[in-house]
Amino acid sequence: MQTATAPVASAPIINPTIATRRIASVDVYRGFVMLLMMAEVLSLSRVARALPDSDFWQFLSFHQSHVPWVGCSLHDLIQPSFSFLVGVALPFSIGSRLAKGATFSALLRHAMVRALILIFLGIFLRSMHSEQTNFTFEDTLTQIGLGYVFLFILGFYSQRVQIGALVLLLIGYWAAFALYPLPGAAFDYAAAGVTPDWEHNLQGFAAHWNKNTNFAWAFDQWFLNLFPRENTFTNNGGGYSTLSFIPTLGTMILGLLAGNALKAATTAREKIRFFLITGLALLALGALLHFTGVNPVVKRIWTPAWTLFSGGWCFLLLTFFYGLIDVANYRKWAFPLMVIGMNSIAAYIIADGLGSFISGSLYIHLGQDFDKIFGLPYASLVKGTLVLLIEFYVLYWMYKKKIFIKI
Repeated sequence: MQTATAPVASAPIINPTIATRRIASVDVYRGFVMLLMMAEVLSLSRVARALPDSDFWQFLSFHQSHVPWVGCSLHDLIQPSFSFLVGVALPFSIGSRLAKGATFSALLRHAMVRALILIFLGIFLRSMHSEQTNFTFEDTLTQIGLGYVFLFILGFYSQRVQIGALVLLLIGYWAAFALYPLPGAAFDYAAAGVTPDWEHNLQGFAAHWNKNTNFAWAFDQWFLNLFPRENTFTNNGGGYSTLSFIPTLGTMILGLLAGNALKAATTAREKIRFFLITGLALLALGALLHFTGVNPVVKRIWTPAWTLFSGGWCFLLLTFFYGLIDVANYRKWAFPLMVIGMNSIAAYIIADGLGSFISGSLYIHLGQDFDKIFGLPYASLVKGTLVLLIEFYVLYWMYKKKIFIKI
């Protein structure tokens, strides 16, 4: 282990011998997250609209949709889980490369290249149906790429420094929003794409985190207009922002802490206890910040409270998968998730880039009414199921051929 080449720490915290082993539960958890994303093609909200009296479909629709602003659904946990797992995998990735003789400078170059690929891949996917390059930076891959080099460097510091960086990052991001002035009487709500009486607007101090009237929105009004655009950027319809990569880095640091625990020479029981206690503590802290009005839980702008609250769920989900897969060794049921999770970048690209092509091809070859075999209310479910099965078959074929896309 060549510690002398790593100027950021007197000795890397990564133990190559321990860190090279693969944790199956991480792949299964990642597969679960990617399946939730791929399953968007089922369009459960359409079924729910067609069957408004069904509580069952309303429940499924809610958890396959993002909440309008405050709160959390299962669907809202996809991006934080994906980001969290980047942090979880980092100690193992670094350890594997160190064991093969890589130097810190070589690893840093690789991290920088990986970050750039993620950033531009996200921009590419968001530009697929545009007339020109859509320079937007809120895509999951882009957000991870913007913070990845910082995460990598933190991987060579002690856990104490990592926790300190997380705290400073969240407090600083909170302060930037808290100090940004609230809209005045002359504020142009039309340009912001929101109304002053929007039902999801927060009141009092929490109003500093309202949609498109906050610090991150003001930054994007300047930053995004530095790039060529079809029209001047005034607002993001969903309230998403570029600067969310900063607290997203916080989510990845939480994953890094979990990864440190996974590779540590402790018993499985101790790992599970750590994950469980940390998860519950983060959930409680995020909820406390929200209900005291200090900071609301808002995924769309990735508030510090959201980082903590969603991070709590990520720890609890990791607890579940680690306990079931790696400790209890119940693995057969999870094979489809393993197939998806071991090729997560391919799954992301296939779902985000090829879903509409596959869907259109089904109508060409099976007829315009093939999806109405069980009635009009279930049309999106029939079509989506076939698309999902085809996407999975592609990933299964890649798995059998040992074709894994890595960045």
